[in-house]
Formats: sequence, C-alpha cells, structure tokens
Amino acid sequence: MPAFSVPLSDLAATLKMDTIYAPKELSDIPIYTADVNRPGIMLAGYYQYFDASRIQICGMVEIAYLKELPEAERRSRLEKMLSLKPPAVIISRGLEVLPEFLEFARQYEVPLLVSTESTSTLLSSLINILNVELAPRVTRHGVFVEVYGEGILILGDSGVGKSETAVELVKRGHRLVADDAVELRKTSNRTVVGTAPENIRHFIELRGIGIVNVARVFGIGAVKVSERVDLVVQLEPWDKTKNYDRTGLENDTYDILGVQIPCTVIPVMPGRNLAVIIETAAINNRQKKMGYNAAKELLARLGLEDDVSI
Repeated sequence: MPAFSVPLSDLAATLKMDTIYAPKELSDIPIYTADVNRPGIMLAGYYQYFDASRIQICGMVEIAYLKELPEAERRSRLEKMLSLKPPAVIISRGLEVLPEFLEFARQYEVPLLVSTESTSTLLSSLINILNVELAPRVTRHGVFVEVYGEGILILGDSGVGKSETAVELVKRGHRLVADDAVELRKTSNRTVVGTAPENIRHFIELRGIGIVNVARVFGIGAVKVSERVDLVVQLEPWDKTKNYDRTGLENDTYDILGVQIPCTVIPVMPGRNLAVIIETAAINNRQKKMGYNAAKELLARLGLEDDVSI
C-alpha cells in the first residue's frame, strides 16, 4: 500500500464538490494515487491499461457520448467501468447524472460526486492538490523561513543559533514557515516544498525564553504555511582549519529526496550578523537564478574569466 493518502472528504471540501452517492463517510475513503483519468476510451470499449486506482472524471464529452449510446450498450459500458471500483467518479460542469450512473455506483459502492467546475479546471486543480498531499516526504531538523520570496532552509547542530536567526529575520519583515521540524515534500522532480507539522505550526523555541507563538507576537503577516525550498543554508561553528567559499563560484547542492537544492555553508562566530548574511544569501541566490553571478562579473572585469570554468 502506498505510504501516504488523502481522505476524499478533503478533496470534496477543497474543490466544493457535492456528493451524489457515497457508500460511507467520505472521510473514511482514502485516495492513494495522484494521477487522475478521463475514462472516454474505456467507455468506448477499450479496457486494457485501465488504472482502477485513479479518480475518474467525466466531462461533457463522456456524458454526451453515453447519451448517444443505445440503452443496453450504455448500461454495459457503465457497469464495466464501475465494476472495477475506482476510488471515486466525479462529473464536472454540474452535468446531469445519468440514472444508470447512480444505479451502478450504488451497486458497486463507488462514490459519485459532482463539480460545477469545467473539466480542465477540475482536472488541473485535483492533480495539483494530490501531488502535494501524496508527495514523498521527509522531516529535517532545522528552521524554514521565507526571505525576499526565497525559501531558505536553515540547518545546523542544536544550539548553533537557527531559531534566534529566524526571529531576527521575522523582526526584519520576513516570514517563518517552520521551526525545529520541517516537513519537506517532493512535489515534482525539480521542486521541494517545506511546511511545518500542524501541531507545532507558528511556534518557535528560544533558549532562555521558551516557546513563542510567532503569529501572535509578531502578527499573522510574520508566518506562512508553506514555501518552495530555494536555498539550503548550513550553519556551523567557525573552523579555522577549514577553507570556506569566498567567491561564490562554487555551486554546492544539498540532496532532498533526489532533488538537488543550492546550498551554502555559513560559519558562525561572535559578531557575525547571521540575519543580514542570510538576507544577502537569499538575494544572491535569486540573482543567480536570473543568470547573474557577481563573482563571474568581477573575474571578467579583472580579465581572469578564462582561468575559471564558467
């Protein structure tokens, strides 16, 4: 069985769908597959490769086609599809629910819902929600903040100053996503989204003070529910024997669920303003994504660009 699921009730509530028939409470019907299917080719009589684990969406084309079929053939096609027991069938555009649809949905205990959205909009919205809810995920010990629109995941050993830096960033107008435990979800082959577990969302721990509700202390504008991870910042105590990157030409990455995220190591020592440094790292990372690299420009001005692999 897949590792994650989402109850059908959450999908129905989010997309404002009406329930025509459900064999039990929608909250007790789990959805395990992020893929969604339009069963037009199956209703036409081709059953090979039909994935019964997917939600089926019937739009104007499917309903119009069924209405044109002789009654016996229409019943046969609908019974064949619903006998495979897909997790749910959704009829879009608020179209008429054919009597045979409801009959066989009841017979084979397949949830039947109706949405007023257009088929394309419903399909896109449903896939987006399922991709997030069913995404592979992992939890990392760290702090996640949004700085100038960039999602910054701050990692480091306990006591290195992650939470204190996050508070300073919040005071400077940025937003906290998660403290201590950051839940990371791979929503695509290039994107990782971070959020906080619901039970500790908006809370932050400061040694010597205790637990602080950031949304209450600094206002609701100081927090955010989720954000894409754009940069990983690793804080570590300053090591005099270690050579830290001083140019920005190196492109280190941090692996999260197979996605390579740009990464930078920031040494911590008394007197360094970590909040300002992380703000600068966020802006610099955005510039790099837009194609500008300050270190490369400096080398070009000095006539040294041929000495460095660009």
